[in-house]
Amino acid sequence: MIGRELNRYWKTVVNTISDGIMIVNTSGAIVSVNEAMERITGYSREELVGCKCTVLNCAACEQTLASGGEHWCGLFRFGSITQKKCQIQRKDGVYRNVLKNAAILRDDDGAVIGAVGTLADLEEITKRETQLEAFRKELRSEDSFHGIIGNSPSMGQVFDLIENAARSDAPVIICGESGTGKELVSRAIHDLSERRDKPFVKVNCASLTESLLESELFGHVRGAFTGAYKDRLGRFEMADTGSIFLDEIGELPLSTQVKLLRVLEDKVVERVGASRTISTDVRIVSATNRDLAQLVERGSFRKDFYFRINVIPIVLPPLRNRVEDIPLLAEAFFRKMCLKSGKNIGGISRDTMDALMNHDWPGNVRELKSAFEYAFVTCSGPMLEPHHLPAAIFSPKKGAAAAPPQRKRSMDLKEIEKQELLEALEQAGGNQSKAAELLGVSRVTVWNRMKRHKIDSKIKIEVQD
Repeated sequence: MIGRELNRYWKTVVNTISDGIMIVNTSGAIVSVNEAMERITGYSREELVGCKCTVLNCAACEQTLASGGEHWCGLFRFGSITQKKCQIQRKDGVYRNVLKNAAILRDDDGAVIGAVGTLADLEEITKRETQLEAFRKELRSEDSFHGIIGNSPSMGQVFDLIENAARSDAPVIICGESGTGKELVSRAIHDLSERRDKPFVKVNCASLTESLLESELFGHVRGAFTGAYKDRLGRFEMADTGSIFLDEIGELPLSTQVKLLRVLEDKVVERVGASRTISTDVRIVSATNRDLAQLVERGSFRKDFYFRINVIPIVLPPLRNRVEDIPLLAEAFFRKMCLKSGKNIGGISRDTMDALMNHDWPGNVRELKSAFEYAFVTCSGPMLEPHHLPAAIFSPKKGAAAAPPQRKRSMDLKEIEKQELLEALEQAGGNQSKAAELLGVSRVTVWNRMKRHKIDSKIKIEVQD
């Protein structure tokens, strides 16, 4: 293609480029822009051409007017700007993040005749960085313990038990209603233990038949049964030197309980169809939403196996017994859904929070999370309102009288926490360990709450009436 033909298509070329392009003369007046520059700045071509490029208030431009006016911009002194992150001001007054490149233009004799600059829009990249930072803040949340949210006294005791259990290799059983977070607790125990860098293997004991369950847990050899075309590694072998999480252990058949008892006592497994045993070093963490003691009485759960797995029991409280954690959980799920959905919802209304606080939550934390997923589908306004929640939560129970508002629900929960802390510190004479005992939490939790509420341990504790 000869030069004359290239000039004919040059306008199409520059308008195809997604970066904004701007050409200025030696006095800084804009002489040409492409379509991308119009889109990024919000100005039309007619509005930009003839104006000084300072109309964009670019943060990278050095407004250093030299004597005589020859070097109105640092670009003409340095010759170029490369990969410079900066901000420009759009026509609507909004500042936009861009990546700037610029260079001076010379004629055939080497004289400076102007400059060309390009602006790459960084708005999407900035949004992703903001989103990543929001995720980091979520992970660093001071009200979260290895992904488990709560600062109620009952959850403080659970966190202490998790830390203590992690220091041991004894079997742990996690008891609690469906949706209370048993899997999160099992993961926290593993992550805090010395086995944290080893495998963490999960098995749902209720999802498989008896024959498939044994093959899943212990593996099988080729030809052990129809369809066993090759040797298969079991979950216990996969978890060797690490931890195995047996969820819904109350659903285990008696025959499998006998074999698991041998694993616990002898530290060996035997693949289905094999005649030799395989040594294994696995920390067992189990979970159930059933009353195993009752199952033992009925004869559907072995007593010896029950006592073997029930060395360190951790009981998770249902959500209705720790209502003070609902605002924390609600805010956490709200932030996550904002990030996930991309919706610009301002917050949770007071009426919505009241509805959340007054619900019984038979499905516990899992039900609360699902409620927010539903609400973000139905909400198109600036705030989450009660009618955006599932009907089971929003609609009052038929024939139920309105419950009188509880003190902790009518007051600001953060203020309640602060007041309780101040009272405990005063009663303990400022001793944080004693205050922790009075509150039923760890000393670290007391220290974190003092820091959150900006309570100086050196000053005299005075409780307001």
